[in-house]
Amino acid sequence: MNKTAIIIGREFNERVRKKSFILTTLLTPLLMIALMVAPVLIMEYSEGKEKRIVVVDESGIIAPALQNDGEMIFEPMPVTVEAARSAFDTHFAILHIGKEIMTNPSDARLYTNEASSINIETHIANQIESIIESEKLKAYNIENLPQILSSIETDVTLQSFKNQVSESDEEAVSSSSAVATVLAYALSFMLYMFLLIYGAMVMQSVIEEKNNRVLEVMVSSVRPFDMMMGKILGVASVAVLQIVIWIVLVAVVGYVVVTTMLPDELAAAVAMIKQGAAIETMQESTDIGLLQAIITLTDIGYLARIFASLLLFVMGGFLMYAAMFAAVGSAVDSPQDAQQLQTPIMLPIILSLFIMMSVINDPTSSLAYWFSFIPLTSPIVMMARIPYEVPLWEIAVSLIILYATFAATVWGAAKIYRVGILMHGKKPSLKELWRWTRYKY
Repeated sequence: MNKTAIIIGREFNERVRKKSFILTTLLTPLLMIALMVAPVLIMEYSEGKEKRIVVVDESGIIAPALQNDGEMIFEPMPVTVEAARSAFDTHFAILHIGKEIMTNPSDARLYTNEASSINIETHIANQIESIIESEKLKAYNIENLPQILSSIETDVTLQSFKNQVSESDEEAVSSSSAVATVLAYALSFMLYMFLLIYGAMVMQSVIEEKNNRVLEVMVSSVRPFDMMMGKILGVASVAVLQIVIWIVLVAVVGYVVVTTMLPDELAAAVAMIKQGAAIETMQESTDIGLLQAIITLTDIGYLARIFASLLLFVMGGFLMYAAMFAAVGSAVDSPQDAQQLQTPIMLPIILSLFIMMSVINDPTSSLAYWFSFIPLTSPIVMMARIPYEVPLWEIAVSLIILYATFAATVWGAAKIYRVGILMHGKKPSLKELWRWTRYKY
């Protein structure tokens, strides 16, 4: 154990002191926050230039009802479409409305002089559709039709709660499926990244030391199994440290953002909810969806379960896959030779991402349920389910199966590692690797 601890310390110190580790650890959370904020800023400041559109309306119905906005200006012209296309080639486009537009909704054409986009065309089509529908409704001669339509227009905000009965009979706890979905995506991709990047790091390290003949010197004083476990646990400790730092950074930045940028109205509503007020008592102007998301994100117990599960599944999944990567690294002499052997290891990780999409659509589906117990896919799939409040026993069973599989994987990987580190000049097949696991020592 002392020799294994020395190897763990060496692997940990070598990677933690690298500038790449420090930069990645500090910049990745900021990059993730920037990626979430960037679309909002882009939409806010990406207003295009004014687009003047000449309208040739042969029906006489559409043009008077078209509404200008900050970007598109409609200019009805009493000319033919041929004349408009020749005379107004400096305008953004010419919109031609045919005589049969009321009976033939496809009798509309847009001739553009500049590059168009799907948003522009959809906006124009929606306006025409709305005008045609209004004109058709007028044919029914219903008095005060616009006022009636306005009065019956209703926006429903569905409030979501966890159905929990407490001894004090308090209000149900608010939940946010939007937050759960975002967390499912983020946690799944985080597991995917760690399993691939750090697993490949273990394999690359074994290949380099094997080519440098370092392992041949070390094997004279350290058992191959202890050497492999020291390398795996050393890299695992780096991964865990990075996750802990990320959790702290995200928590601190999130707290600062919530406390400094949250509008006073929402901050007061959140405080009232935490003091026991019901969401139904909030003002109508309050965004209930945003309020539920903030309440979920500030639930310490909920976040603690998420992060504790993340650490457990990262550790279990990494240890299992790192043992496989270490076995592959010991069996080859170069990263190019390792590509074929590592493909069967990477396939379950990639498959897990596809299963994650099913989890987000339905966390209780049979596909999501069973793949969250299969050890090769459970780290990613179960982490995608946990934000949706998975029963504790399912998490416990998944972890037990995962760590039991890790123990069996290490046993087989150690046998391959013991043979592979002393072999050079030959790339073994999967059949040969299986034969190595059956050697007696």
